[in-house]
Amino acid sequence: MDYYLAGTNPSGSYSFVISDLLNSSCLQRAQKLPVGKGRRWEWAGCCLETHGITFRIQISVKELLDTDVLLKLLFHLPVNYPSTLPDISVNSDQLTRAQCMDVKDKLLEQAKKHLSEPMVHDLILWIQQHLKYVIKQSATVCNEKTTLSKGTSAEDGIWMLLLHLDHMRAKAKYVKTVEKWASDLRLTGRLMFMGKIILILLQGDRSNIKEYLILQKTSKVDVDSSGKKCKEKMISVLCETKVQSQHKRFQTFEVKEYSTLDELQKEFETAGLITLFSEFVPPLLK
Repeated sequence: MDYYLAGTNPSGSYSFVISDLLNSSCLQRAQKLPVGKGRRWEWAGCCLETHGITFRIQISVKELLDTDVLLKLLFHLPVNYPSTLPDISVNSDQLTRAQCMDVKDKLLEQAKKHLSEPMVHDLILWIQQHLKYVIKQSATVCNEKTTLSKGTSAEDGIWMLLLHLDHMRAKAKYVKTVEKWASDLRLTGRLMFMGKIILILLQGDRSNIKEYLILQKTSKVDVDSSGKKCKEKMISVLCETKVQSQHKRFQTFEVKEYSTLDELQKEFETAGLITLFSEFVPPLLK
């Protein structure tokens, strides 16, 4: 079983302990993450999945450009962590999306130096100490990074993701959240409603597609039957594949509603995705 603890020690600093049993060999790991003076840790959530564990930590970094920067870090530890690098997501209301992506890239660079050993604690301490330098470097090499980013995208290609949602209770809030994620991650596509069928079709860089999936599975995007905020537990990944030459690239992300199955099929046909439609959509009607 998995457990987590969050609280204060006698000196008043926050601590975070996480231990998980992730496979049949009963591999157990624990990391205690003490907080430096003048900094704040907040436990934000822990989600056990069959393929690993995902948790969030919020860090308040002081004295950066005379402001407090609250970094929201999400770590997904795969089953064979630390032999495999964790997936990392970075968000902050005080930083631009580009700056958050730069912070993520730097954390992954540091993670490679700690491969095969517990690294989350070291990564968080490192970014606390180096955040201002990462942001400064991001500003001075912005044009260079843009060029490199385009090169990486061209090499990896554009990927496509098709998701099926069982329902949306808080539809307006849910839709707004999906639109924000798509915008932040530079993803295009459609959020499609047809009767009780809800589909999300996304196109974009593979790393951003993966980050979207982490957000979708670990964020409280809906409410349960009692009206309490809850995570999405009834989502299905129907297809995740590289966009082919015959597939049309969506230029924007749009929310659309369809009155009939024919209208929905036409959307897929226009995008050169009729095979995708035929394989995955009709079975949802049964």
